[in-house]
Amino acid sequence: MTSFEILLSLIAAILAAALSALLIQATRPLLLRVALAKPNARSSHRIPTPQGAGIAVVVATLLAGGIVIALAGSPDLTVPLTVFAAGLFIAVVGFADDIRPLPVVPRLLLQAAAVAAVVFAAPAELRIVPACPLLLERALLLIGGLWFVNLVNFMDGLDLMTAAEAVPITVAVALLGSLGHVPAATAIVAAALFGALLGFAPFNRPVAKIFLGDVGSLPIGLLLGWCLLELAWHQQFAAALLLPLYYLADATVTLLRRMARREAFWAAHRSHFYQRATDNGFSVWQVIGSVFALNVVLALLAFASVVLNSLAADIALLLAGALAVALLLRRFSRPRAAKSA
Repeated sequence: MTSFEILLSLIAAILAAALSALLIQATRPLLLRVALAKPNARSSHRIPTPQGAGIAVVVATLLAGGIVIALAGSPDLTVPLTVFAAGLFIAVVGFADDIRPLPVVPRLLLQAAAVAAVVFAAPAELRIVPACPLLLERALLLIGGLWFVNLVNFMDGLDLMTAAEAVPITVAVALLGSLGHVPAATAIVAAALFGALLGFAPFNRPVAKIFLGDVGSLPIGLLLGWCLLELAWHQQFAAALLLPLYYLADATVTLLRRMARREAFWAAHRSHFYQRATDNGFSVWQVIGSVFALNVVLALLAFASVVLNSLAADIALLLAGALAVALLLRRFSRPRAAKSA
């Protein structure tokens, strides 16, 4: 990635931040009327709050990213255009679900169509495990991508939580792009998503004035998943696992626990570790601060895996990341000790 492309990533971030903030300001009055999120079994908020700011975040990301990619003169726009189209499609699915909840099966099928478009649009030479048959690998990536999109949605249940997760990931991907470890278009989209989330953050800080909604969390999950997939396709598999490790662990462990207890795991709930933390005496700021700090650590470990570039280092760094995540999950699952007088 040249210095010119690095400059383009900065432009994408700044443009997306400005567009996101302006669009949220413009659409919030309408969303107050048509997309009000009322507290339910899963909610962490106590008063009805408008949702749908994801419209602004996604539009700002795709518009700023698209403009800057065009300025960069990328020779192959097939994959970015497919990702953009899939992102818009899954955003529409999310918005429909925000307005009137969709049945589970049609919702998953529509999400799977968006993920499949991204996975199968990639050139055949992009492989993670070359020994694995191409069709089988892509099918497994489709299943994993569908889970990742949904877990990002599941984890978007606390003010600023998605920003605390996605900002370190997008910054890391953009910086790794500057070192040539992902294509320039991927780095630019990551930078644009980072900027759009910065524009959204002032409106979502506790107590939030507006939420992303499924219209935001689903396409953000799709875009983050694509960025991480590009890392894996370019032989940075450890980095691709380390960056989202907290989200993967919290959502997956919670799902497995609910299934083991024979609970209706598809129903709304407050069983995620970050949700239990607020029930255990942690403030929202303490939870998102801890998650953000952990994600910064995971990003540093991901960079170390890229720099060291050895199997032994990857294993050691993955173990270190898993330990850090496990410690935070354990901390969240226990009542917070009261300060002594």
